[in-house]
Amino acid sequence: MLFLLVTFRTKPFFPASNMAPLWPCAQAHPAPEPGLSRGFFIPPYSFRAPGADNSERGLWMPYFAYTAVDPSGRQVKSFMEADNEALVLSKLRDQSLQVLDIRETKKVAKKRVAGKMKAKALVIFSRQFATMIDAGIPILRCLEILAEQTKDPILKPSILAVTQDVKGGLSLNEAMAKHPAVFNKLYVNMIRAAELGGILDIILDRLSSFLEYESEVKAKIKGAMMYPVLVLIFSQIMLFALFSFVLPRFKGIFEGMDVEMPPVTAALFKMGDFCQAYWWMILLFVAGTFIGLKLWGQTPEGRYRLDMVKLKIPVVGELALKMSVARFCRTFGTLINSGVPMMRGLEIVGETLGNAVLIEAIDKTRMSIREGNRLCVPLTECGLFPLMVTQMIDVGEETGRLSEMLVKVGDFYDAEVDSTVKGLTSMIEPLLIIFLGVVVGFIAISVMAPIFKLVQSVQE
Repeated sequence: MLFLLVTFRTKPFFPASNMAPLWPCAQAHPAPEPGLSRGFFIPPYSFRAPGADNSERGLWMPYFAYTAVDPSGRQVKSFMEADNEALVLSKLRDQSLQVLDIRETKKVAKKRVAGKMKAKALVIFSRQFATMIDAGIPILRCLEILAEQTKDPILKPSILAVTQDVKGGLSLNEAMAKHPAVFNKLYVNMIRAAELGGILDIILDRLSSFLEYESEVKAKIKGAMMYPVLVLIFSQIMLFALFSFVLPRFKGIFEGMDVEMPPVTAALFKMGDFCQAYWWMILLFVAGTFIGLKLWGQTPEGRYRLDMVKLKIPVVGELALKMSVARFCRTFGTLINSGVPMMRGLEIVGETLGNAVLIEAIDKTRMSIREGNRLCVPLTECGLFPLMVTQMIDVGEETGRLSEMLVKVGDFYDAEVDSTVKGLTSMIEPLLIIFLGVVVGFIAISVMAPIFKLVQSVQE
């Protein structure tokens, strides 16, 4: 079975003309005072409110629904993630809220962990957030508005929890970091760089474009592979039905006629008998193999070996490598362009590649850079990255335009991935049709051979 996991786009997410690194753009804007960003309040990165809960909170922490009244007399209904009801009450009182009701709600927590958040929901959230920040609306008010209008059952409670954490004294990136199922490390670190540089609206807009293009390309490639996969599944079902139900009927007919069957036909009928008698064993073997490989792939050694095999498969391995290179260059370029330090950027990129072999190469690259080497040196030595990639990175380091070079290489390989997928799809379709024709033709000839032999003996 062949599985292709693809999450890449085919066009740049921001124009090449705007490739000047955003981090230095803080020089264009007056350096914000501690805790401020473009005129609205952002708690300092290291700040903690007195009595704030500093414990790590995962997706399984209880959710509490509460009703309270703010100092202006307006009734507030929302949710909060906390260890217990007393902690919720304490936090609400710290915010000068008069609490009317608090109750634990399992319904919200289940919605939060059930299913998967739609990528489009996060794109819309980021785009609208950027627009409101650019208009000068305070962060807390933006989050409250977004929480009210968001319908996604996974994203909505996360926004509510982020809102409460920001009210409690956390910075935006710290609050988002507590929800890794919604805001991954790439998202959180870019938000952190944006807060420190006072360019939150720009980074949010860039993030929305980044996520939007990735979602578009993922859907595009899935659509391109849908037909070949459906044909392959249908062919397997058809062959199983032929061997299990059709061939045994012909065997009974031939045995009643006392016809001597050719060796090929006899072997085919034996396969049909086996499928009919032990169909459950076949299904069990297929399911067991799939589950076994999946479990083995969850171990470090198994994952590494399986990923190595994927890269060595003809055509498919080349496609997988191109996709990984495109993702590495595009993501790393975006992080550097947003002000994230190189070492931290490499760590984040390594976690997004999804291939243990490439992750190991990135880890070795980080170690090499710590020893004083340039980025292009370990990437060349690992032998996984194409020569064009390492040369462009070399030029980018020498000219001080590394992020621009990385994004250009990412765009190039995005186009290569798109072209390869189209070629692979156009090649797979006729191959599957030829395969089905050969198999069905072989079965038909094998079944008809005894009939021809019977007719010939009658004529004689």
